[in-house]
Order: sequence, then structure tokens, then C-alpha cells
Amino acid sequence: MLKTDQILRISIGVLLCAFVYVIFISIHERIIEVGDRAPDFSITTDSGATVSMSSFSGKLLVLNFWATWCAPCIEELPSLDQFQRQFANSGVVVLGVSIDKDEKAYKRFLSRVKVAFLTARDPDNKINAEYGTFKFPETYIINRDGKVLSKIISATNWTDDRMMSYVKSLL
Repeated sequence: MLKTDQILRISIGVLLCAFVYVIFISIHERIIEVGDRAPDFSITTDSGATVSMSSFSGKLLVLNFWATWCAPCIEELPSLDQFQRQFANSGVVVLGVSIDKDEKAYKRFLSRVKVAFLTARDPDNKINAEYGTFKFPETYIINRDGKVLSKIISATNWTDDRMMSYVKSLL
């Protein structure tokens, strides 16, 4: 009986420690900030290519998290599309990662809008979770070395003179 009690106490102690650890980790999720190294990822684009951070080495990556149900996301898409068109031959790549769960709605939306930048869908929210992104749209400008140079939370006018000048200064 004494040995059983001791084993039970140790087991409860181990389980309690594991529970506290899981709670601690979930509360202290990492949020990527300016100056941090961008987390690696791998995703299949709508064109069928699998891309990761290393796919963009040597280029400036504009990583945009968005969704078709997000009004500010839809508001910024035309300027982000124009931005990609203007910088397409300058070593800048825009990757739009949608968190849409409804694949049909996502594909219908893209067939109507037809953007020039790479798009992919991450319905399990794996990539944005790695970045600590929970507000949409949210965009990271990542340099050739994988360092986050800028983090933009909210819709942005990507063709604004200040934004264009800023990106040109990064090239």
C-alpha cells in the first residue's frame, strides 16, 4: 500500500509538471518581431510549386497573411498586386498566404481577382502560427538573409510613395 501511494504521488507530480509546462508554452507563444530571423516554412502555391524560405534567398520577400473573409485584406489586395507588378523584375517577391478554410470560396475569389503574386492556402494556420500572427492582414518584409526588416499589421497602401521608397531603399 505504501509503495502504491508513493508511485501514485510521483505520477501525479510528473503529470502536474507536464501540465504546467504545456500551459507555459501555450501562453508564451513566440511572436516574430522586426530584427528576428524569419521562421522557415514550406507550402505549396496555387500554381503547384512547393516554396520555402530558401526558395527566396537572394530576394526580398513580402510575406502577406490574409483571408477572403477579411475586409481589410481585400481592401489592400489591389495595391499589393500593383506593388508586385512594379517590383517583379527588381528582386522582390510577394507571397500571399491565405488562412481560408473553405477551399472553394478561396479558389472562386482568386479566379475573380487574378493577382500577379504567388498565393497559397494554409487552412491549418501552421505558418501564421509560427510567426505569431493572429491579426489580418499582417505582412512581413524579409531580407535576403531571412531577417525580418518590417512587420505591418493592418491594410496598407503598397503603392504609397513612402512604401515604394522604403522598399527601393532595401534593394
